[in-house]
Amino acid sequence: MILRSAKPSGPLSGTARVPGDKSISHRAALLGAVAQGVTRIHGFPAAEDTARTLACLRALGVGVQRDETGAVVVHGVGLEGLRASPPLDAGNSGTTLRLLPGLLAGCPFTTTLDGDASLRRRPMTDIAEPLSRMGVVVRGQGEACSPPVTVTGGPLRAIDYASAEASAQVKSAVLLAGLHARGTTTVTQPHPTRDHTERLLRQFGAQVETDGRRAAVVGRPTLHGCTMTVPGDISAAAFLLVAAALVPD
Repeated sequence: MILRSAKPSGPLSGTARVPGDKSISHRAALLGAVAQGVTRIHGFPAAEDTARTLACLRALGVGVQRDETGAVVVHGVGLEGLRASPPLDAGNSGTTLRLLPGLLAGCPFTTTLDGDASLRRRPMTDIAEPLSRMGVVVRGQGEACSPPVTVTGGPLRAIDYASAEASAQVKSAVLLAGLHARGTTTVTQPHPTRDHTERLLRQFGAQVETDGRRAAVVGRPTLHGCTMTVPGDISAAAFLLVAAALVPD
């Protein structure tokens, strides 16, 4: 065991920029990938989870790099521009694993999604069930539909889905799939969940309606690349907030 001691400190001073919110960054990169034109994402965190999303997008034929300012630049290929790839490795990123099936739902090929040992214990039935209703073939391991998971996309039908659980990831996967469907895809959940996907869809040019527990997207939009700054991640800022609260002045 290694023991470390800390001595009382005086006031803290200075300015710190915390890493960008990971949840928003994942979604911004995914939507930038299927938009027309270039998307520049400032404040994109150098985190393992978000790096997995970028690596998966590169494997699907999307150009992604960081520019001289540190922004992530995504060269969109449009809704129909993703290409078949080798198995995609989400590592330990549950957001990557659970949102990518929605993005791939309308693609006419089969993609395998996998992850580390921890991610392989994650059930995917809550994602597979609504996507299957839309026409996607989702196959996983056992009754929980755990990774590795294969997703076979194609022509989709819009659905009005009432989710049994309140999950922003489930909602996001269905809305992303709804981009490929003709008509309006609606998700209603027992309680409101974070609306990062809905806000970003609007920013990229999709027609989105929200009303409390309900979110809907009109399919087959033309998304347009944009420039954005991801707000700082409050969980990353928590360490600095606590430190500042513990010392005087």
